[in-house]
Amino acid sequence: MAAVLLVSAAAVHAPGPARSADVSAQDAQKKTGDKRAEEPANLVGHGGPVKTVQLNREGTRALTGSFDYSMIYWDVSGAVPKILARFDEHDGAVNAVRFLPGGKRALSAGDDGIVRLWDLETGKQVHAFKGHTAKIIDIAVSPDGRLAATASWDRSARIWDLEKFQEGPVLKGHTGPVNAVVFTSRDGVTEAFYSASYDGTVRLWNLETGAAVRPVYRHGWGINCLKALPDPGKLLFGSLNGAAGVVDIETGEVSTVLNPHEGPVLALAVSARHKLIATGGGDGGVNIWSMEDWGLKEQHQNPYSPIWGLAFTGDAKRIYYSGLDDFATLWQVSPRQPFETVEGRFPRRFQAREDMSLGELQFARKCSVCHTISPEGGNRAGPTLFGVFGRKAGSVPGYAYSPALLGSDIIWTEETIGRLFDHGPQHVTPGSKMPLQQIEDVTKRNALIAYLKAASTGEKESGPATRGAGKSRE
Repeated sequence: MAAVLLVSAAAVHAPGPARSADVSAQDAQKKTGDKRAEEPANLVGHGGPVKTVQLNREGTRALTGSFDYSMIYWDVSGAVPKILARFDEHDGAVNAVRFLPGGKRALSAGDDGIVRLWDLETGKQVHAFKGHTAKIIDIAVSPDGRLAATASWDRSARIWDLEKFQEGPVLKGHTGPVNAVVFTSRDGVTEAFYSASYDGTVRLWNLETGAAVRPVYRHGWGINCLKALPDPGKLLFGSLNGAAGVVDIETGEVSTVLNPHEGPVLALAVSARHKLIATGGGDGGVNIWSMEDWGLKEQHQNPYSPIWGLAFTGDAKRIYYSGLDDFATLWQVSPRQPFETVEGRFPRRFQAREDMSLGELQFARKCSVCHTISPEGGNRAGPTLFGVFGRKAGSVPGYAYSPALLGSDIIWTEETIGRLFDHGPQHVTPGSKMPLQQIEDVTKRNALIAYLKAASTGEKESGPATRGAGKSRE
């Protein structure tokens, strides 16, 4: 299976890892009914929620990582962004992406615990760094581009040599998942390395030995994100309880307290050249602050989604934010537009409604982030489920299947789908990219199968399926 789809500058690709004919990403996304996806400046092209967004130093190129297992490389130099390449080699959601200095290479990492190094000019994977035993949440790159660091929920941070393709020190000592890593520098030279964790601490590490030097700051609540500031003696943090502020590394004190969010702080962005920072929260708020006087310059509210990713444009007059939407939204910070109508679909296809049947509720919870089921839905992180009954596994045109499913002889029926959710994909379709999940309750499993059969054929939903569902283990 090809790891990347290169796209001409004049064309973009349909949402998700589909390989069908090139179409306008905005036209494809219009089918979702979300009017913000029609805005020409938004980054539209993923088949699942966008978890991270980053721009290069010049603000002409962007990277996005998504729940759809892919990273997309964008040209954002014009009024309408263009997809340059889609990288879909990961076996899980892509949580972190980073440009390397010079902008010709990039890193991606996610739920599969693997860090992948990409050549953006050729579209080829240069190396895959393996060692983490749980999902990776954050990546940092040293100023000289020689080292990368990763934060993982296996409670460790790891250092990787990007020149020799070797693993460096494994940094252990946090008592909770590690959420963020940063290098600090002075005059372009790496000075120190820090990590932050759900255990509520920011820690300083010896890069050569991997030994813990000291806790720099103890917050009490988990720390979700951490960024270096132009002043190498200070760090910007955001926490689980909505607090954000600036920590003085030498004293361990919070020198600047920023107005808290009403939900966890999930994203930070820094524009050193324009002396601005941004905080994004689980409350959907984006706050823009001046580093000159730490005054609040602007606020934006997205009522439809938490903010998972933030990235200033090159001139810092606009900022991309991402969350539950299948695209990253561009918001104009300055000059502030007099009317800002924030529209979005709520609830989304993967969020429950009060009027859902038991089967549709299972579909929303277990399937709908990755799959559509309507004739016009198309492929997303997974192939469309429209017409799935009687279809051979691995046979939807244009979808980039794993080798395991391409070589499978499974025909999807009530029996085989029931077995899939009874025993789990790891046993029924081993080696596939399907998330590891099961429905052990036979009533819920039967209801899901009945809903799938009705919705995927356009028929009216009837009583629960009974064949091939197995016995409840509850």
